[in-house]
Amino acid sequence: MTPSIVANSLALAFTLFGGACVFAVLAGLPGAWILIISAMMIDCLDWLWLPAGSSFTFHPLTIIAVIIMATIGELLEFALSAAGARKFGASPRGMIGSMIGGVIGALVGTVLILIPLVGTLTGAVIGTAMGAMLGELTHEGRKLHETAKPALGAVIGRILGTLAKLPISLAVWMTLAIAAFTA
Repeated sequence: MTPSIVANSLALAFTLFGGACVFAVLAGLPGAWILIISAMMIDCLDWLWLPAGSSFTFHPLTIIAVIIMATIGELLEFALSAAGARKFGASPRGMIGSMIGGVIGALVGTVLILIPLVGTLTGAVIGTAMGAMLGELTHEGRKLHETAKPALGAVIGRILGTLAKLPISLAVWMTLAIAAFTA
């Protein structure tokens, strides 16, 4: 096969994979980061299919730009999750617990509920609520019934954070997909 056919086939495969990565963001998975790491791996292997002296498939400035975008998406997700918990009366321990619980819950849900995305989403929501509740219970004087409202706020914040991160993940995907085809 000619190098251009290989490069175009790789660009198409990468673009399709990128769509799946964006969809994974809805499940609470780091889809944008998986896509960025994949792009960097492709750059490391470019010598296998590109002619000698060719530039990288993904320009280093493009990689830096998408890393910045993905970082903003992560910060936005964490900030909205914590803000939701705080708005509903969570202590700093409850906010931290909600973030840790959401990550652990997503991982556990993925393993225990083998329906793609459903397990991860369910685990992330339950983990966020439980993490907020556990964080609140370690706060001085809090009772179990007092943890429900902060847990609800954490779940709402987590959902809003994920929805806010989605357009950023789409921008990462589109940027890298265009770069893959224009290399």
